[in-house]
Amino acid sequence: MPHILIVDDDENACAALVEIVALEGFTASTAGSLREARLQIGWRMPDVILTDLRLPDGSGMELFAEVGSSGVEVILTTGYASVDSAVEALRSGATDYLVKPINVARLQTVLKRLANTGALRAEIHSLRGELRRYGRFGRLLGSSDVMQAVYDQLARVAPTEATVLLIGESGTGKELAMQTVHELSARRRQPFLAVNCGAISPTLIETEMFGHERGSFTGADRQHKGYFERADGGTLFLDEITEMPAELQVKLLRVLETGAFMRVGTNREQHADVRVLAATNRNPEDAVAEGKLRADLFHRLNVFPVELPPLRARGDDVIQIANTMLEQLNAEQGTTRRFAPGVLDSLRLHTWPGNVRELRNFVQRAYIMADDDLITEVQVPLQAAATQAPVAAMVSVPVGMSLADADRQLIFATLEQCAGVKKHAAEILGISLKTLYNRLEDYAARGELPEWLRASRSSQAGVAAAG
Repeated sequence: MPHILIVDDDENACAALVEIVALEGFTASTAGSLREARLQIGWRMPDVILTDLRLPDGSGMELFAEVGSSGVEVILTTGYASVDSAVEALRSGATDYLVKPINVARLQTVLKRLANTGALRAEIHSLRGELRRYGRFGRLLGSSDVMQAVYDQLARVAPTEATVLLIGESGTGKELAMQTVHELSARRRQPFLAVNCGAISPTLIETEMFGHERGSFTGADRQHKGYFERADGGTLFLDEITEMPAELQVKLLRVLETGAFMRVGTNREQHADVRVLAATNRNPEDAVAEGKLRADLFHRLNVFPVELPPLRARGDDVIQIANTMLEQLNAEQGTTRRFAPGVLDSLRLHTWPGNVRELRNFVQRAYIMADDDLITEVQVPLQAAATQAPVAAMVSVPVGMSLADADRQLIFATLEQCAGVKKHAAEILGISLKTLYNRLEDYAARGELPEWLRASRSSQAGVAAAG
């Protein structure tokens, strides 16, 4: 049976925890101080240590040095929770960080997962060596040195409960990377839900995240379970985290610290055991400085930062990925198309501002345009990146204007500068095209679109209907 060492100077708390862990199949020993804990470790190395952060003779963090790299899982508990202590604990290698009074259901869930963690680590280690040879890791593809470094980071963090902040340009495959983390974790048989925080209207994002009760607002004709409730036991991936409204960031921070949230329209707390992974295509420190991301939330998410490199920095990965995509299309359609050597040379030289997403679009166009099995450059020219930046326009933002109004004014000005080309405007604004479309839909619903933009939307709708 797995053995757990419980370290707490509260004898009643120790006795209660011994009963709880016994129900999960653990034998237990207890210690009331660091000195006693070290003696217990000397007598028998535990599989898990459940320790209070504050002990009479020091900090429970000191026990990390006692177990070293032995594979012992450490769970820290405290009645004096703070973002800094949580981040320090998780970065030091803590499996989890529980706030007192301990939520028994959450502790039981953590212990159930720990029973499988050792086998999971061994499986990932074996898989990692095999996939290194073939240039694949989970859902990710590529053999370059920069991607091998990413694979090593993901392999290390996947079997833990640490939050991960993934930083990378649009189109680099952030969701695939986070799906890989989920599929190599103890939560892999539970849901993986991905949420684009910039694609949900600011007026709806709270109810989408936490759910709502029937009758909580006009149109709420039934109870709705939010993403946290639906991801219970699994993983929730929050993409474009800097697009989340500031007031909701506060609530997200509380969920990360306590596992508790409330549906809109009720004061009754719900609990969800969810591992949160987040991503952004912006520099998160710049986002903090600009007021787009709360500093405390950034530090809580940034336990294990990973940077996903752009395609242009990945060398011959572009060839491997393009050929794999083409093979998939061939398998689906029963064809044997291939790229001419000149096309592959062009792929290496292209800068790929849209990254893997742009490459996927190119491969699909190439497949469709091919007259025979050999795809040539003449059939599918690469789209050249714009060589000349537009002349910068000025936007005046008076003191006292709300951030929402300033955002709207900047979006309209950028669209006008780009002659209404939304893809180009989204790139300049540093947001996804989907986010821009959602913002425009929101403005249109409130009657806030300028006349020239309303006319543009009407003409586009007419063309679509005629087609």
